[in-house]
Amino acid sequence: MRPRADPAGAGQESVWDYPRPAVAEPTAARIVIEHRGRIVADTRSAIRTLETSHPPSYYIPRGDITAGMLRRADGSSFCEWKGAAAYWDVIVDGDVLPCVGWSYATPTVPFAPLRDHVAFYAAPFDRCTVDGETVVPQPGAFYGGWITSHLAGPFKGGPGSMGW
Repeated sequence: MRPRADPAGAGQESVWDYPRPAVAEPTAARIVIEHRGRIVADTRSAIRTLETSHPPSYYIPRGDITAGMLRRADGSSFCEWKGAAAYWDVIVDGDVLPCVGWSYATPTVPFAPLRDHVAFYAAPFDRCTVDGETVVPQPGAFYGGWITSHLAGPFKGGPGSMGW
């Protein structure tokens, strides 16, 4: 059962207006990830993915992730839109955040711009921002969207949303 979309306010996007199947688009928003007082990533060249009922996930160019902080993790998964995903650990001053990032080495054709980019779950980090606003992680343990005040929900991932 599809829930009723929350009304979108001035300057907001409704995640219920996002397409299905998902799409990838460039964004000029400044995306910053911080942990233990260190910058993990900082970019204005991210690609965001948009899918009905989901807040955007932000894919950061590898060159905008601080050198030496990424380590290939075990495991993989498959996305019906993007293809086979690999996972990444982030290491900050010896603190290992396991499987907090994912990427697509050979994404499907519509998602080719994601090649050489990594997306991250927001929850494990001290702070993730979009244009200076601290994000709220998408509910649930699987999805990696970032919620800001510029979005209207409700958002998939919480209890009872599996069938959306």
